[in-house]
Amino acid sequence: MNHSYYHYHLFFCTNQRAEGKTCCQNHDAQAMRDYLKKRTKELDIIGAGKVRASTAGCLARCSKGPVLVVYPEAIWYSYKNQTDIDEIISEHLQNGRIVERLQIDN
Repeated sequence: MNHSYYHYHLFFCTNQRAEGKTCCQNHDAQAMRDYLKKRTKELDIIGAGKVRASTAGCLARCSKGPVLVVYPEAIWYSYKNQTDIDEIISEHLQNGRIVERLQIDN
């Protein structure tokens, strides 16, 4: 049976567009990714068989941003702040439940 190296792999769009165009980095996407990495480390849920958070270039969901996607399920989220990130960590990453209020259409 083929298993993913990580149980969950998150990709945060951290793209910065020129001239003030809509983009995820205008919403502190890199800081939110860094916060998630810090919290998952504190919770000891990072590494092989657990969680990995990566920076991505443009994921082409600019109008929904900031966005992140969780694999292997390909669940897309839009978030506003650390509270939203905490909810994604506790519900999705720790308990396997999709945070429907933050989910956006695939």
